Amino acid sequence: MERLHRLRHLIIDMDGVLWRGKRPMEGLMNFFAFLRRYGIRFILATNNASRSRMDYVEQLACFGVTVRPEEVLPSCDATAIYLQQIASPGARVFVVGEKALREALAAAGFQVVEEEPVDFVVVGLDWGLTYDRLARAARAIWNGAQFIGTNPDPVWPGEDGLYPGNGATLAFLERATGVAPVVVGKPEPLMFQIAMQRMGATPGTTAVIGDQLPTDILGGKRAGLITILVLSGATTREMLRESTVQPDFVFADIRELMSTWEAVLERNSL
Repeated sequence: MERLHRLRHLIIDMDGVLWRGKRPMEGLMNFFAFLRRYGIRFILATNNASRSRMDYVEQLACFGVTVRPEEVLPSCDATAIYLQQIASPGARVFVVGEKALREALAAAGFQVVEEEPVDFVVVGLDWGLTYDRLARAARAIWNGAQFIGTNPDPVWPGEDGLYPGNGATLAFLERATGVAPVVVGKPEPLMFQIAMQRMGATPGTTAVIGDQLPTDILGGKRAGLITILVLSGATTREMLRESTVQPDFVFADIRELMSTWEAVLERNSL
């Protein structure tokens, strides 16, 4: 537990960590008060590409927590940053996803189009997903468009249980086209790198807090970070026992993490 004493920066997942569905986790306000009190900087980094950073700022405000827009990094923003690095300005993008993803790509200077020719097919979670839209995405990939996925999460946690995630959509298109997507979100390194750059952090002072082993925890390990799993979201203790991906720390939820961490900090201050 003494490794917690060195932490000055956090990359925090949200769904399953800070809330589940529309319900905030117990101790949410106290957790953020603890981070501010001890000067621990954070980025709220989520693989969810269906909501903008302002959506998250507003949701947390409803829960009594104030965060700045630059402290939030959804995968729609990370995907737009990635495309700016590899694509020509004004490239044509067909989007499977929600308004936040389309707006992030448009704001980054890309043409969000519905008709071919298409340079990129970008796929995020889409609440109105239809077979027709999947077919159009597949045809564009068959015709040479590069296939980009915002995130590979197989499931996401709702209030009444788990739901299929964007990884399921990517798997559908990969099976249909024979083309594997380039994935931007966790567990790939880009989101962690952007988050650490924003905080002026290094791997030695940074931990990732998440509820999913194949994205949050695996990604944190690949980035050389301390990894903290909370069991308030998608991962059960049985899943943890059977997994080859093992976190550095496991807590029931953010309340247990906070109480343990605060005890370590107070002990080291004596």
